[in-house]
Amino acid sequence: MSRATRNRTSSSHTPRRLSNTTLSLLIAGLFVLVVAALLGLTRLGSDTPDNSSEAAAVAVRDNSHRLSTAPGATVNFVEFLDFECEACGAVYPAIEQLRQQYGDRVNFVIRYFPGTGHFNAERAARAVEAAAQQGRLEGMYRLMFETQEEWGEQQVPMDDRFRGYAEQLGLDLARYDATYNDPATRERVLADREDGLALGVRGTPTFLVNGEQLNPKSYDDLTRALDDALAKS
Repeated sequence: MSRATRNRTSSSHTPRRLSNTTLSLLIAGLFVLVVAALLGLTRLGSDTPDNSSEAAAVAVRDNSHRLSTAPGATVNFVEFLDFECEACGAVYPAIEQLRQQYGDRVNFVIRYFPGTGHFNAERAARAVEAAAQQGRLEGMYRLMFETQEEWGEQQVPMDDRFRGYAEQLGLDLARYDATYNDPATRERVLADREDGLALGVRGTPTFLVNGEQLNPKSYDDLTRALDDALAKS
């Protein structure tokens, strides 16, 4: 999906609701893009978790970031994402709509999976992580996707722009700078990526429900997966 045709949303507003038809078309187009990108890539062998409980434990670690936590929820919706990935940006409104629909029953978790072909993907993840360390995970998460077309696909570092987002969110900039540049932050981001690889993630966005990887062709496929998991919980 081209950046020119994607609707932009102000960082001060909740993404507008889309019709189920629009969301289904969006997911269908996304599915085609992801499948095309993954063709020819080798799947993991023996290192891939071989049962659902093991996969679920890898998909959600104790330190994994939760956008939404539902009290007593046993269903986890996990997205491995790349903030510079256009497909992730395109599906962002659908994920926000899922959160509105299921946020009181499902935990929504994000895991970093910066693509090696995206110049600023790791930097963006470090900026989100630095914001998360100050309790502003969701604010930076939203800003990254809502401004993606302004900084994505650039072949120059966007450190100053991301620092500007930190200032916009009212973060302690000295602390932000220290976290952003700390090698441990990069290690934290890459640890998420390693978990993704262990689970068979080969592109973004990749969705899992309780450790089971989804292959959605429509928005209804996502809601069906959550409804099925809730029925079993």
